[in-house]
Amino acid sequence: MRRRELLLALATGMMGARVVRAQQKAMPVIGFLSGVSSDTYTPFVSGFRAGLNDAGYVEGSNLAVEYRWAEDHRDRLPALAEDLVRRNVEVIVAGGGAPGIAKAATRTIPIVFVIGTDPVAAGIVTSFNRPGGNITGVSFLTGELMPKRLEILHELVPGVGTIAMLVNPSIGAASS
Repeated sequence: MRRRELLLALATGMMGARVVRAQQKAMPVIGFLSGVSSDTYTPFVSGFRAGLNDAGYVEGSNLAVEYRWAEDHRDRLPALAEDLVRRNVEVIVAGGGAPGIAKAATRTIPIVFVIGTDPVAAGIVTSFNRPGGNITGVSFLTGELMPKRLEILHELVPGVGTIAMLVNPSIGAASS
């Protein structure tokens, strides 16, 4: 009789453990979307991971991150964004030319963006104070700062007559 009781207790315990595991929430997944290559974003991804660690999240331990890189092929971004939406990630972090694409892909998944231009002028948010919808983020306003940078450069090197600048024309900020 003891053997049967032991087997019954073990079976009940194993089934109970299986039920508990089934009821546990799956590991949250963040989608990371960028139009550039992973090599270009290495310092930003390091900072991203450090920020997550500071908040108590460790990639692979209590959080998963799905990275999507367009490798400078901007035409790939819509499909990459749709893939993250299909995977139903908790949030999409978008940079490298991807915020507008991420916004077009979903109205329900929260989006946090990093952009170098004015997100209002780019049509990504309605205003700085109230971005609206499911999107918010940070802008470094690099395009808007370019005239000031040129002014400072001219003050530092007053005798220079011509200043040249190399840009990637596929990036919106480069054309302004």
